Amino acid sequence: MDRKRFLRTVAAGGASALAGAKVFGAKLTPQKSAGSSGLAVGNWDEVRALFPLRSEVTYLNTGGLGPASQPVLDAVAEQCQLQGRIGEHYHKLFAGARESAAAFLGAKPNEIAFVRNASEGNSIISSGLKLRKGDEVLFESHAHPGGSFAWMNRQKLDGVKVKIFEPSSRSVEENLERLFAKVTRRTRVIQVSHVTATTGLIFDIPAIAAEAKRRGIWFHVDGAQSAGMFPFDVKDLGCDSYATSGHKWLNGPIETGILYIAAERNDEVVCSHIGAYSDSAYELPDTLEYAAAATRHEYGTRNAASVVGLEKAIALQEQIGRERIAEHGARLSELVSQGLQEIKGVELLSPLDSAMRSSILTFRVPGVSCMDVSSRLSKEFKFRTRVVTEEDLNGVRASWHVYHQEADALRYVDAVRSTVASL
Repeated sequence: MDRKRFLRTVAAGGASALAGAKVFGAKLTPQKSAGSSGLAVGNWDEVRALFPLRSEVTYLNTGGLGPASQPVLDAVAEQCQLQGRIGEHYHKLFAGARESAAAFLGAKPNEIAFVRNASEGNSIISSGLKLRKGDEVLFESHAHPGGSFAWMNRQKLDGVKVKIFEPSSRSVEENLERLFAKVTRRTRVIQVSHVTATTGLIFDIPAIAAEAKRRGIWFHVDGAQSAGMFPFDVKDLGCDSYATSGHKWLNGPIETGILYIAAERNDEVVCSHIGAYSDSAYELPDTLEYAAAATRHEYGTRNAASVVGLEKAIALQEQIGRERIAEHGARLSELVSQGLQEIKGVELLSPLDSAMRSSILTFRVPGVSCMDVSSRLSKEFKFRTRVVTEEDLNGVRASWHVYHQEADALRYVDAVRSTVASL
């Protein structure tokens, strides 16, 4: 198959999910409500007031940690106090939270497992798939350690072959070409970040999923940077599994996460860790039957307060409006992108194409250490950014979310301009 025909064929698989109005390359469609927080959330000043972030610093590291809102912190504290008084684990609350999480992702409750973070979800998939020595796993070179280390561990322990491809910020088609150029008859798993933590690049997940399915390859998505940034439906994405963290763009409690495994593929993921609640039935010493749902990967006494807090965070996103959050982030991202492109000496590492660009924007100043640039932005202008040293990118990353406004974006561009001029 020639190159152009191949790219048209692969891209067609994601066409239906990407048709219509787009923000961050994703179709914005009304999502099933996960409930209401009971809060009156109007303009972005009111949204900002929900977060106890210090006012003297502009926080731009949601890609690393999305601080929780006061309603979420209150929900966690109240549940902890209740459990402290009564002495019960309150696992009964998981069912309602699971329904909320499933509705948020467009999944079924039996396809959802609560985990500690995206890294744990990624590890469950990596450890659970039956792979043999020489089988190949392919992911992008910009994968976060939470997405790459689990596979490298399989390589170290079992002889699985890890392969990487270099992502392109130029076009969706080039990314598809680069990825599938590395696929061979031994490729058993493809994993990509929905949104890369390095430059905020958005992969065309439905297109990759369609081609992976055609070739019989398991497709897993590291969604640490997408859930809460923009709305999507995992069924429309077409992946076999998806993992995300609750403590980034969802602004949930620290050490919360969600793992989705398509119901029809659940039995293909072996339990790497197991304990009470992983079973549907057992009898010592010979009989153990796994729970039929993805909940088999939840085991032992769990922290109900964290799950309650995550459910509250999901409800707050619904209250604000998921499409509204996505449009807000896209507007700020576009504003900053345009501003940075006008600064002499600045190289924008994030995609220029709005279909590939997210709320994460990364730039660098060639010949100048990213540590120096970030330090000046912090000390002189009070912006909390994150340096991107992975793959020698030497970048400075800013994440734009619900607690930011256009004035923050404009001040940031001015701060970068002043910083670069002083170097």
